[in-house]
Amino acid sequence: MSKEKNRKRCIAVFVLMGMLITLISRSAFAGNAPQLLVETKNSLLVFSIGGNGKLYQSYFGQKPGHATDYALLQSTRHEAYIGAGMGDLFEPAIRVIHADGNPSLDLVYVSHKTEKKGDDLSLTSIRLKDPKYPVEVLLHFAAYFKDDVIKTWTEIRHQEKKPLTLSNYASSMLHFEASKYWLSQFDGDYMTEMRMKESQLTTGIKVLDSKLGTRAHMYRAPAFFLSFNKPSDENNGELIAGTLAWSGNFQCTFEIDQQNSLRVINGMNPYASEYKLPAGKTFETPAFIFTYSNKGKGQASRNLHRWARQYEVLDGDQPRLTLLNNWEATHMDFNENVLVELFEGAKQLGVDLFLLDDGWFGNKYPRDGDKTALGDWQVDKKKLPSGLGHLVKEAGNRNLKFGIWLEPEMISPKSELYEQHPDWILKLPNREESYSRNQLVLDLINPKVQDFVFNLLNDLLTENPDIAFIKWDCNRMLTNTYSPFLKENQGNLFIDYTKSLYQVMERLRKKYPHLPIMLCAGGGGRVDYGGLKYFSEFWPSDNTDGLERVFIQWGYLNFFPSLTVSSHVTSMGKQSLKFRTDVAMMGKLGYDIRVKNLSPDEIRFSNAAVQTYKRISEVIWFGDLYRLVSPYEENRAVLMYVNEARNKAVLFSYLLNFRRKEYMGKVLLSGLDPDKRYKIKEINLLPDAVSTHPDNGKSYTGDYLMKVGLNLSPGKISPLSSAVFELVME
Repeated sequence: MSKEKNRKRCIAVFVLMGMLITLISRSAFAGNAPQLLVETKNSLLVFSIGGNGKLYQSYFGQKPGHATDYALLQSTRHEAYIGAGMGDLFEPAIRVIHADGNPSLDLVYVSHKTEKKGDDLSLTSIRLKDPKYPVEVLLHFAAYFKDDVIKTWTEIRHQEKKPLTLSNYASSMLHFEASKYWLSQFDGDYMTEMRMKESQLTTGIKVLDSKLGTRAHMYRAPAFFLSFNKPSDENNGELIAGTLAWSGNFQCTFEIDQQNSLRVINGMNPYASEYKLPAGKTFETPAFIFTYSNKGKGQASRNLHRWARQYEVLDGDQPRLTLLNNWEATHMDFNENVLVELFEGAKQLGVDLFLLDDGWFGNKYPRDGDKTALGDWQVDKKKLPSGLGHLVKEAGNRNLKFGIWLEPEMISPKSELYEQHPDWILKLPNREESYSRNQLVLDLINPKVQDFVFNLLNDLLTENPDIAFIKWDCNRMLTNTYSPFLKENQGNLFIDYTKSLYQVMERLRKKYPHLPIMLCAGGGGRVDYGGLKYFSEFWPSDNTDGLERVFIQWGYLNFFPSLTVSSHVTSMGKQSLKFRTDVAMMGKLGYDIRVKNLSPDEIRFSNAAVQTYKRISEVIWFGDLYRLVSPYEENRAVLMYVNEARNKAVLFSYLLNFRRKEYMGKVLLSGLDPDKRYKIKEINLLPDAVSTHPDNGKSYTGDYLMKVGLNLSPGKISPLSSAVFELVME
């Protein structure tokens, strides 16, 4: 054999031996892979580092009872955060195009750290890096131990010579293994928000998304329940509840592969949003928030409510104001005398605050309809010649606080601002302007526009320091959208707009940290924990019909605590005033009604209702919610709130439309102490009325109430009627 042939054979043997050693070492490493744990009281998320250096999600679900069993969770089947362009055949978490045109990203594990931020919070950060390009991704997991909530988000950064193009950028990628998957989604339209639909996922991709830019949640919400193996109900089933903290375009994808594994990706919608990221800058995604429950949807909701009140909602542990709004009473047709008359009505009701809605501004182009004046935030001298200060003083003379409506992001084509700054508007060049509600959107990405919006509120509050409440509205989506400020980087627009909104709110909150602000978007078009970091509450819908509000508020209460859900009594709907009031009491009570049109008995009832609500509101705002009978399953809705000490509860029962001789069974209560006795009292009755409920004034053990229940619809029952009960431990 020649020396050359022998040399080649030796090289081949060496290469084969090296490959064999590598395979053996990788197998051994994978079989005892280092683990990263993200844990709460009842759930566990496990990551493992494979022999190839990749990060894998090995497990997510119910937390094993013995920590020694964690080592058995070693699967390296599901890569934790998958880059596009490599070997994976399904939807990626991230896709980039490098400066040299290479459209791939290969992420390997570099390091991680876990920091304790107190008894309840641990923050785990995992660093991944491409071995060939100077691009890195940081995965963050904030675990709130007691509440069983995990918040996860991503940071992307690079040091390439030119901007990196991002075309996918998920906040989270989660993998699940079950026999079947059931998705509960929440969608609708203006006046039909938050309708719940449930369906079984099948092979392929299910996408929940929005492309509306502003008012992005109008058609569907970035929130869902995902049940495993079988559909979940309120008290049974294994599931996660998830929601994205982002007020702009979102995308939630659910993809089942050929082996029946489910890949769930949540984040900002990449539609029309190829983002140019300069070197040295960090692209941070919004947080995806989720909680695990093996005790049904009710437990998942309570987890989110407790967590949100403590950590995410502005002043979530503080009381809220009851108010009277003038919109449905006057619309834009009012003057000083009319408003002062409404102050008297607010005083008769006993609410805390009067809220002046749309129509108070504009001089060259007065705001007498919806075609003028947005952007011209001067007090209308014809309607309000004495100015806002006079109204604030008159309200104060009646022991009322004063609030005001604004729509800071919008502009009317017929306005002084439009004439002065046509360059401040989002609109396509060489195209006709596209209007919705006769208005356009300001280019909030432009720092000058951000200053304008900030100064609008700052000047208003500086001149009128006793203004105690703001209603921040947003009545149109983005269409025909182009930012003169961004020039060639139009792919950044949808994302940078929402981030610019948050930047303005950050500035406002530094100066006015506790001013209550209602988040409104023509109803529930912008409801998420990204916004509720800056806003104290939200407006669920312009549909205030009592029957419709049962469903709308029921939907939002799946994910958001009651003190954030503004629920107003109005004249909309054919139900009784009592029914509409009882419905509004399930959230944050307010009124939008002309009090002088009420009868003396209706005023007496409403004043008593406000006082009753103030007395029981602590249980409603800060208690645990138990949804007992769903309006999607029966022609009634029943829910209750129980305080933390379990010594007080408030029960709401709403009879909806039903057919003649339809019988309602007993309702099993929840959340009570089984060994204590509770006295039942019907409250919020009409003037001089006496409860005819057979259990009124009686006492039962919590065990009896939870196992035998109450007949909430005894005798002859009427459609569209309601009852409220207070339970107090004896």
